[in-house]
Amino acid sequence: MSERITTDVVIIGAGPVGLFAVFELGLLDLKCHLIDILDKPGGQCAELYPEKPIYDIPAYPTIGAQELIDKLQEQIRPFGPTFHFGQQVEKLEKQADGSFLVGTDAGTEFSAKVVVIAAGGGSFQPKRPPVPGIESYEGTSVFYSVRKMDAFRDQKIVIVGGGDSALDWTLNLQPIAERVTIVHRRDEFRGAPHSVEQMRKLVAEGKLDMVIGQVAGLEGDGTNLSGVAIKKNDGETITVPATRMMPFFGLTMKLGPIANWGLNLTENLIAVDTEKFETNEPGIFAIGDINWYPGKLKLILSGFHEAALMAQAAKKIVDPSKRIVFQYTTSSTSLQKKLGVQ
Repeated sequence: MSERITTDVVIIGAGPVGLFAVFELGLLDLKCHLIDILDKPGGQCAELYPEKPIYDIPAYPTIGAQELIDKLQEQIRPFGPTFHFGQQVEKLEKQADGSFLVGTDAGTEFSAKVVVIAAGGGSFQPKRPPVPGIESYEGTSVFYSVRKMDAFRDQKIVIVGGGDSALDWTLNLQPIAERVTIVHRRDEFRGAPHSVEQMRKLVAEGKLDMVIGQVAGLEGDGTNLSGVAIKKNDGETITVPATRMMPFFGLTMKLGPIANWGLNLTENLIAVDTEKFETNEPGIFAIGDINWYPGKLKLILSGFHEAALMAQAAKKIVDPSKRIVFQYTTSSTSLQKKLGVQ
């Protein structure tokens, strides 16, 4: 267990709305830590459709999803937020002093006066492949993400999938693994052409194995993997020696542990007021697609508006004795100094 981190605000979710919340909170001198189950910022924009054009962001007739995330990261850089990727919040408890204890599945703990849930439609959960007995190997031999590359050093790794995640980790882990085998159901890959080219070059050089087929079963003691049975497209079944398997079959959205935090829910969304976007638990706010109120529109634009009003209310909780003077970034020299544009 690492030392508990103390901060003003913990933001759960590092999608576009969570990122813009950092900006609005930063203007009010509130420090933020962000937690996301993914391995990078951007939420659905970065993970599911990075090249998709978005047409309803003010001042941008069209902007790519990943470009929007890049711009938001640039905008919040002056406020120095801290990101904690590859972690899911499992614990959210009110403390005697009114602050919140936030804990993740990686053992990271935070103490914060304000918690902002900006988790989109919920947490991304990996799709489990239909392989008998796979559950017993999860967390010891079967992994759906990489938190520490060193855990895969000198291992025999089977990576299953044909998209960017499968290809990226094939290329990243190949130099440190004893052996890597990539398995895909067909000899066509959906990933970036450059990654496909690199992968095929390693196969041609004998530094990487590729099998066209599907996983048919696992071999091992129920915890530690020793091999992966693969049914090839020609009907032959082979066993590839393996101590680690990483299936990349895509992601699905689930509310996850949020459902157990005692917050009022409406059709699996978190009910909030429209003054502060606060939940039924004072100090816990929900912004973006995760929230519900009468007239709610699931637009990034709406989430930005919600973040601005939430920040004003959060400031009153963190610094209750400090009077808030509303200022415009266009005319306030103090705000411009914070942004580094003075």
